[in-house]
Amino acid sequence: MNKFLYIFFLFTCVNSLSQDTLTYQEVNVEKVIFTERDIKIDSSTIENRVFEENFKDNYQDNDYIYEQAIKESNWWDRFKQWLADFFKNLFNLSSDTVSGKMVDILIKSLAVILIVFVIYLIVKSIMNGEGQWIFGKSSDKKVIHYEDIEKNLHLVDFEKLIKETLNSGENRLSIRYYYLWLLKKMANQNIIEWDIEKTNSDYLYEIKDLNFKSDFEYVSYLYNYIWYGEFELDETTFEKAKNAFEKIIKSIE
Repeated sequence: MNKFLYIFFLFTCVNSLSQDTLTYQEVNVEKVIFTERDIKIDSSTIENRVFEENFKDNYQDNDYIYEQAIKESNWWDRFKQWLADFFKNLFNLSSDTVSGKMVDILIKSLAVILIVFVIYLIVKSIMNGEGQWIFGKSSDKKVIHYEDIEKNLHLVDFEKLIKETLNSGENRLSIRYYYLWLLKKMANQNIIEWDIEKTNSDYLYEIKDLNFKSDFEYVSYLYNYIWYGEFELDETTFEKAKNAFEKIIKSIE
């Protein structure tokens, strides 16, 4: 039995050594040596490529931008986001997109209203300067023009202005011109010293002639009543005031 085991063990060792020798022989591959005859030279013509100096300009589109910079939010963006969140919570909106559209509509509407209001103010200012603004009261027309007249009282042709207002039916404005014309006449005759800052009471104090002072006090009352009064001027009151002013003006001449 021991002899049999010894023979089996010896046979196994010899078989293993033979397999290792075959494997080694299979791995040992013969080396390949290349010579100059094996080298091939490429003789084809190579085209020179020239790039334009501004070739980078052709690659500025969004398709060539692979890294998008994140825009930093400013105070306006933060305000719009706050307003969108406010509307979303107030109206229980389903998404931020809906609330964002509401904010855009609101901002655009306010911008349109603001532009219209600015245009309204500009047109009103222009029309007031020409005395044609239809929404103003008749006593408010030509306010800027009145100030210019008062500053240049001695250069104004009041007879011409009064004639124009009478033809156009602006009776209240006619009384205004009659009053300024009277002040001009009084200043020219040294009855008063003209000053745009003075009041009727100041002029009344300067008048020495008692009869003339009484007439001036009366027409001053008519002027204040008609020009500053908030009522419709009827023909009777207008004619009464017109005659009184013409009478006192003629008395100076």
